[in-house]
Amino acid sequence: MKAFPSRILMKVDAVGGVWRYSLDLAAELGRRGVETIFVGLGPSPEPHQIAEAAKTGELLWLGLPLDWMAGCVRDLESVAPMLAETAERYQVDLLHLNLPSQASGLHSQKPVVTVSHSCIPTWSMQVKGTRPPQNWHWHGVLNRQGLMQATAVVAPSHSHGQALETCYGPLPHLSVIENASAVQASCRQRDAVVFAAGRWWDEGKNGRVLDAAAGLCGLPVLMAGELQGPEGQSLVLSHARGLGPMPHRATVAALAQAEIFASPSLYEPFGLAALEAARCGVPMVLADIATYRELWQDAALFAPPDDPDAFAAVIREFHQRPQQRQALAARAMFRAAEFTLARQADAMLALYRGCSGAKAASPLCLSARRLS
Repeated sequence: MKAFPSRILMKVDAVGGVWRYSLDLAAELGRRGVETIFVGLGPSPEPHQIAEAAKTGELLWLGLPLDWMAGCVRDLESVAPMLAETAERYQVDLLHLNLPSQASGLHSQKPVVTVSHSCIPTWSMQVKGTRPPQNWHWHGVLNRQGLMQATAVVAPSHSHGQALETCYGPLPHLSVIENASAVQASCRQRDAVVFAAGRWWDEGKNGRVLDAAAGLCGLPVLMAGELQGPEGQSLVLSHARGLGPMPHRATVAALAQAEIFASPSLYEPFGLAALEAARCGVPMVLADIATYRELWQDAALFAPPDDPDAFAAVIREFHQRPQQRQALAARAMFRAAEFTLARQADAMLALYRGCSGAKAASPLCLSARRLS
């Protein structure tokens, strides 16, 4: 009897952190004998992304929108049928979807695992402090349908799991499997700069506050990542230096040379950039939000994300305290060593195997850490 699963379909997109998550996880699963078929939605990947994916699995691009880029629910009507058809054509054992909405209306005999990396309703609650406007109501409907229809649901942190249940109600088949990073731990001479990375056109990344803090903290602030979004969103920098989008390797190299990593995010279901900073031994100044407190309590300094003056003051004081930076960086490196790809892949593989023979929406006894 062949091992389960031997081949999976994994939905990817080229816009945010889901790309890095998917490729790293798939590579680790490949070492355990699991083949991955990547199925992409949203804007087309860059040539370097296509080449990177080809090293791990076959990449198919469907040319359909992501839910947060769709104008209405009708724009997504083809997503579930095409995912189901692709799963059958490639004879996969399981579908791993990285947007809950994609499980809505999905008719497949295969188990479906959906991982919530973010969604419009939880984003709106944490960024805007309110539920989405009425014209976005359909996002919540689709997401809830997908979450309830999936065989298993994964959140990357307890904080995000709790946000999901606040928006969608109890999810009995919800587990927490934290994200991981392949970045190798390193320590080197630091430049007296602050480094940050994100898709800055997204209000949830709160680049506006970091840009304002850059004019007050007394250190150069480097912001890597897109300033222009796919739907016309934008951030104009007045004080920080924008580095633009960079390949992952170059981003990590720049990060590793920085004296301080900063993230002012209002919304982070996990925060891969912070994990990469911790693995590189870069001291961190993080927004005082639930996810960062959960993961990095007593291993970073925290600043209010709605106050540029206060954020700048924390950076300025941190710069003046090298011993504190060294102590917190060491603590963060120690904690970051727990978030390995091997541990993540083992937990995900155990969850996959727990789905074997299960029907969608059936509660499972999972080996992954359950939401408390």
